[in-house]
Amino acid sequence: MPDFVKKEGAPTGDFRSDNNFLLGYFEEKDHSLYYRYDAERVIIEPWGDNSFRVRASKMPQMPEELWALDGKPENRSSEITIKEYSAEIVNGKIKAVINNIGKISFYNQKGELLLEEYVRNREDMFAETCSSLEVEAREFKPIIGGDYELTMRFESNPNEKIYGMGQYQQKFLDVKGAELELAHRNSQASVPFALSSLGYGFLWNNPAIGRVSFNKNITTWEARSTKKLDYWITAGDTPAEIEEAYADATGKVPMMPEYGLGFWQCKLRYQTQEELLEVAREYKRRQIPIDVIVVDFFHWPKQGDWRFDPTYWPDPDAMIAELKEMGIELMVSIWPMVDYKSENFEEMKAKGLLTRVEKGVRIDNVYMGNTIQYDPTNPEAREYVWGKAKKNYYDKGVKIFWLDEAEPEYTVYDFENYRYHLGPNVQIGNVYPAMYAKTFFDGMRAEGQENVVNLLRCAWAGSQKYGALVWSGDIHSTFESLQNQFAAGLNMGLSGIPWWTTDIGGFMTDDVNDPDFQQLLIRWYEFAVYSAVLRMHGDRGPHNIPPLDDRDFGGGYLYTGQSNELWSYGEENYRIMKKYYDIRISMHDYIKQLYDEASENGSPLIRTMFYEFPDDKKCWELQDQYMFGSEYLVAPIFHLNEFEREVYLPEGRWEDTRDGKVYEGGQTIRAAAPIDSIPVFKKMA
Repeated sequence: MPDFVKKEGAPTGDFRSDNNFLLGYFEEKDHSLYYRYDAERVIIEPWGDNSFRVRASKMPQMPEELWALDGKPENRSSEITIKEYSAEIVNGKIKAVINNIGKISFYNQKGELLLEEYVRNREDMFAETCSSLEVEAREFKPIIGGDYELTMRFESNPNEKIYGMGQYQQKFLDVKGAELELAHRNSQASVPFALSSLGYGFLWNNPAIGRVSFNKNITTWEARSTKKLDYWITAGDTPAEIEEAYADATGKVPMMPEYGLGFWQCKLRYQTQEELLEVAREYKRRQIPIDVIVVDFFHWPKQGDWRFDPTYWPDPDAMIAELKEMGIELMVSIWPMVDYKSENFEEMKAKGLLTRVEKGVRIDNVYMGNTIQYDPTNPEAREYVWGKAKKNYYDKGVKIFWLDEAEPEYTVYDFENYRYHLGPNVQIGNVYPAMYAKTFFDGMRAEGQENVVNLLRCAWAGSQKYGALVWSGDIHSTFESLQNQFAAGLNMGLSGIPWWTTDIGGFMTDDVNDPDFQQLLIRWYEFAVYSAVLRMHGDRGPHNIPPLDDRDFGGGYLYTGQSNELWSYGEENYRIMKKYYDIRISMHDYIKQLYDEASENGSPLIRTMFYEFPDDKKCWELQDQYMFGSEYLVAPIFHLNEFEREVYLPEGRWEDTRDGKVYEGGQTIRAAAPIDSIPVFKKMA
């Protein structure tokens, strides 16, 4: 069998075979570099400034799905050089070199190596890594009768730091050395974008269930079933430059509406229309304006009905009108589950709008009924669900939705057992939350609503362009959990999801009267004031409130938690939370500016220290403080009975927002943190 390489200076398609050890051949087409050997095709193409999209496949034709990418960029250009044993392509600050055996390496404009494929075979004879191990960088392992199991291997730099990758319930900002599941679960959102301290960003543009390991000796990306390798890589001089390029590639958040900037009131769960209205009226009596109040789950008769239960919500039109008179938007919970007993089940099944299963009974969740999810990867299903929501909620004045269960949540996470319109869950399942968000975003935009925000419990790469405000799920009420949310929120921001929030105090607590819980609540609230959205929520015990009726379905039967309003935890806690509420309101214009920046360039509202101070090596090490925008340094309290802590101040001058004292930067100080305040410093001009 002849081995080919393109001749220097030869026209496209003119190849020779006079070097026996040469394997693949190169081709230039449409500003892109093509490599081919045997059944594998590789395309390296410019995709935005200083960026490449890399695809490889053994399918007869290269699959064209964009997945997280927001359309093919216009005005593409590159410099391509095809040599005897290799080829290279340059796009601004990034260069890719591919050799005759197909190994790819990436460099910045300074010639520094950013990322390199891991190859260990005897054909790589000019490399120091030439080896008899016979390990390929891009391994397509055929699934008998199907597609491929994919493993992508890169060399590992043990001195590298890696951030982003979405939301995982662990306390590490730097995920170098970590193994992460590429799959969604309740409180876990896999957003596979990694920002490296070496000066590049990397998007795994594949929605398959899989795994990534950022090990000391090798970096490995895995997809359990796929048709192609697809990733995007960019080079930048600063994290901000990398994030902006990523936002350009995957899409930017819309403008946040005015009601997103203030205070959101929620609990699990207001049971009746009158209960919710009375809470809103009490806030008004106390002269505490709130922007959003929430009707949580099971305000409906059965899952998949997508309407108010008239037993407990007899006049939603009047309720919404009264709330609007008080300047309050109503947010309504939506679940993707459809109960077999729902009024919409049979029609949706007949029209093919529901998730399917590979084996067994067509049920994926058994919470409060036997249910199956609607299939948002099906455009017809998206249109159907939005039609129900529009008729029963939107047309009544509801302009913001809580899209819960967005992973989606399964009773058993047997990923391989579910199938969608676009393919098997194991192959495309991670796109579910993005398509769920798209269902409502498209519907609301079609009605003329410009500024769309909806709350979701999960996200994938690109979800931000559909107005997704992500919260961190059903998390435990502990200080350890608070640390986890700190890492989750900052890494979500670096993953291209600038709108992020969390349940203040955690979701699950057994006793609201526990002094330790109340201390946690205050510390969590102080942290939340300096985040994208200030939102009260939680399932508050003890669960001793009796149900409203004895039906085995619906909101009257389901339990409700204890009160969760600012005044619910005693006068002293109310004083502290009101104090911080006032701080939040006083920052309105600044927070509006941060939202504008997110829409313009993709920058997160809460930022790692190195995001603002990339040249400060210590800022790359910090795991317990952050920047709220570019001006405020925030040092939360993460431990019970902790009333002071160390704070590192980068170069410059910093004013303690509590007492006005000014500190010179470049030092670590010991800052007081009594229960009614956390250290916050404003950067001085």
